[in-house]
Amino acid sequence: MARIAVIGAGMGAMAAAARLAVAGHRVAVYERAETYGGALGVFERDGFRFDTGPGLLPLPAVYRDLFLKTGKQPLEECVELVEIDPSARHLFADGSSADLPNASRAGVVEALGSALGDAAGERWDAYLNRARDAWDRTRRPLLEEPLWPNWRVLAERDPYPAPRGSGLLRRRPPTFAESARRELSDPRLIALVESPLLAHGLDPRSTPAAAAVLPYLEQAFGIWYVKGGLRELARALYERCLARRVEFHFGAEAVAVVEKEGRASGIELADGTVVDADQVVAGVDPARLGTLTDRPLQHAEDVRPDSSRTPPSRCSAFLALRGAPGEDAVHRTVVHAPDRRAELDRLAGRGGSAAVRPTVTVLRPDDPALRPDDDHESVVVTATVPGQSAEEVMTVEQLITAAEAVVPDLRERLLWHEVHTPADVEKATGAPHGAVPAPALPAADGRFLHPANSTRMPGLHLVGGWAHPGGGLPHAGMSGALVAGLIVEGPEFRGSQ
Repeated sequence: MARIAVIGAGMGAMAAAARLAVAGHRVAVYERAETYGGALGVFERDGFRFDTGPGLLPLPAVYRDLFLKTGKQPLEECVELVEIDPSARHLFADGSSADLPNASRAGVVEALGSALGDAAGERWDAYLNRARDAWDRTRRPLLEEPLWPNWRVLAERDPYPAPRGSGLLRRRPPTFAESARRELSDPRLIALVESPLLAHGLDPRSTPAAAAVLPYLEQAFGIWYVKGGLRELARALYERCLARRVEFHFGAEAVAVVEKEGRASGIELADGTVVDADQVVAGVDPARLGTLTDRPLQHAEDVRPDSSRTPPSRCSAFLALRGAPGEDAVHRTVVHAPDRRAELDRLAGRGGSAAVRPTVTVLRPDDPALRPDDDHESVVVTATVPGQSAEEVMTVEQLITAAEAVVPDLRERLLWHEVHTPADVEKATGAPHGAVPAPALPAADGRFLHPANSTRMPGLHLVGGWAHPGGGLPHAGMSGALVAGLIVEGPEFRGSQ
C-alpha cells in the first residue's frame, strides 16, 4: 500500500484519488481552497442557486465508469441525470433559428433541413460522417490512453478526412475554419459547428480540422444535466472519495514537491508541514506547477502547448427572475454573435472592441432545486472571453441584451443579477487570469496537445485539464483514470481495454 499525496481537489484529482483508494492505496488530498470541485462551483442567494462552472455534462460514460469502478452505487444512484431535449436552440445572426434534438443524428439532419433547407441537412450529415472518422482514429490515443512516447505521430498528421477534390491537402492540412467553410457553405451551419470550439476558447481559424470531433461528440453521445446543478456531480464524487477513505485537507496549499534520491517523496505545505508520500499527483495549472519544484519536468522534445497567448476564460451573469419560465423555454439556447470575425479577432487577441458581442449561451434549467419556488426562475448567461483578470471583459448589459432574445420580458422580470468574471474563475481554480484549458487535439505540430500524465521526476504525475487528455469534464475524468492506471500498473499501462 503506497502513500499518495494529491495536490488539488478538482474533478480530475478526485477521480484519481477515488480510483487509487479502491486499489488499496492510502490517499490524502491537499486543497488550497476551502472546498472541493475546482471549476464546479456554486453561487447561492435568496433561494436561488447557480453553477459557476460548466452547466451541462457531455459524455457521461466517463463518470459512469468511474462510479462503477469505485463503489457499489452507480452514478445514477448518486445524482439524477437528465438528457436535455432539444440539446440546444440556436439563434443565428440573420434571425433564423433551429432546435436540435439530443443524441439523434437523423433528428438533427431533419431539423436542420426543415429550418435551414434540405441542402443544409445534407451538408451537415456528410460533415458529421467525416467527423466520426476523425473520432474513430483519435478516440484511444487522445482520450483513453496515456500520451504516446512518440506523440509526434499524433502531431504530424491531421486525421480529419478532407473530401476528395478539396485541394486543401495539396498545400497543407486545412484549418477547422477552412474545412467548415468549404464543406458547409451556409454561414449558419458554420456558426453552429464552430460553437463547441468557441465554448472551449478555440479559434477555428488556427485550430486543426480534426476539432470536428468536438461537435461530433455532442451529437453522438448527447448532452446531460445533473438535477440540482453540476455542483452535485462534484459533491457525489467527493462523497465517493470519503467512502473510499480518502482524506481531505482544505486550506492546505502545497508550495513544493519534496524530492529525495531523484524522485518525488512528498509535498511541503504553506505552513511548513512536510507530508511524506511514495507518489505525488498534481492537479494544478502549468504556472503553479512551475513553482512546486526547481527541477525541469520536461525535456525539449516533450509536448509544449502554445504559450504565446493566455488561454481564454469565461464570464457569466446569474439572473434571478420573478415568474415561471414559459412553455416554449428550452434548457440551452446559443445566441450567435452578430459579427463572427470581430468575435474571433478579439478572442484571439488580435484587437477588437470590448463592445463586440460574442456568442452567448443561455441556460434555463427547469429545476426546483435552483429557485425559491415555482414562481421564479434561475438563468445563467455565459460567454467565452479573453483571459484576463480585468472586471470589464464583459459587461452585464451585453449579457442581458443577448439573453433578451431568449427570455421574454427579461428586464421586467429581473430581481437582481450577479456577474462571475475571469477573476472569479482564477480564485476558484488557481489558473492565472481564469484560463480554461481545452481538450487535446491532434496535428498542428502538437500545439493543441497537453503534457503527459507522467513527468521526468519519478513519482510525480499530472492530472486534470492542464494535463493529457486536456480540458472539459469528460477529459478531466479520464485524466484521473490514466494517472491511477500508471501508478497501479506502472509505465506499461496502456489504457482501458
